[in-house]
Amino acid sequence: MYSIGETAKLVGLSTYTLRYYEKEKIITPHRNANGEREFDEQHIAWLRFVIRLKATQMPVAQIREYTELFLAGEHTAPQRVELLQNHQAFIQEQLQNLTSVESELQYKIENYEKLIATSVK
Repeated sequence: MYSIGETAKLVGLSTYTLRYYEKEKIITPHRNANGEREFDEQHIAWLRFVIRLKATQMPVAQIREYTELFLAGEHTAPQRVELLQNHQAFIQEQLQNLTSVESELQYKIENYEKLIATSVK
């Protein structure tokens, strides 16, 4: 079992964020006899998944919805798949946008490099 501080260091989040995720019912740590939060390996794995979802711009409300569906049981698998498929489509759209912007940036960089090369001579 890990304390909240140890967990924060392991997953790269602040203790404030862990408390926020608990408040939002995204994670439910165990409590020891003193009422202190304790996290196990399953919590760590779950938090790492949540971090990846956040990195792809999934809103906390959607992460909470996914969490609620997961905790409700296997019968919610179709809704979870739909939620993840919708987010995957969002990610694919973002990738297309980023690829387009990256191409434009590369074009600009090449033109500036040519301008710099010709003005240096």
